Amino acid sequence: MVHLVQQFGGVIGCFFNKVSNKFLSFILSFASGLMMSIICFDLIPEALGLANILVVIIGVCIGIIAMIFCDLLVDTKFSQKESLKINNLLKTGIIVSIGLAIHNFPEGLAIGSGFEASTKLGIGLAIAICLHDIPEGISMSVPMKNGGMAIWRVLFYVVLSGVTTGIGAFFGAIIGSISETIIAISLSFAAGAMLYIVSGELIPESNKLYKGRMSSVGNMLGFIIGIFATTI
Repeated sequence: MVHLVQQFGGVIGCFFNKVSNKFLSFILSFASGLMMSIICFDLIPEALGLANILVVIIGVCIGIIAMIFCDLLVDTKFSQKESLKINNLLKTGIIVSIGLAIHNFPEGLAIGSGFEASTKLGIGLAIAICLHDIPEGISMSVPMKNGGMAIWRVLFYVVLSGVTTGIGAFFGAIIGSISETIIAISLSFAAGAMLYIVSGELIPESNKLYKGRMSSVGNMLGFIIGIFATTI
């Protein structure tokens, strides 16, 4: 269900001929603020309630390292194909779709593990991830469409990138049923992966797109709404 929301964002992006950098910067920074709230007030506290701090730190570090490895893998893959005749806008869309497919897995892992920890946490994570999947779908589909890719192909790649969320949720539920320590590691792994995505991708990209205060406003608004979402 969660990845359907990302597809909705992709559909929105397909029908916007030109999305302003100011708007894209806002929604990316909003997503980053929302994710930071989930990390700080849901994932980490829940993991600490199930295991000691050393286990949680190890899980966070593994999540960060895994995302760095995936990031380097994507960069290497594209640097080996520089001779391909592909315009920069389309290439940006493809890189974003690969990155989203990679980071959707730990998001799914977080949802699956979250439901094993508590229904409230699982629902809260699902809602938060749904909200930030809309701007992600837009940020993927807009450069692809404006780069010359057919709409049906854009939607196909949006759907494909969302499938990993379901796979991650499946494995998160299975792994989480083994023991509380495994749940804690899964939750902290997802927190580490999200932390890297926020600090290494979303915030830098939003600042590149627009230099004004809108990105800061989006970040703070996302964080505040995230606080509200994690306490209801």
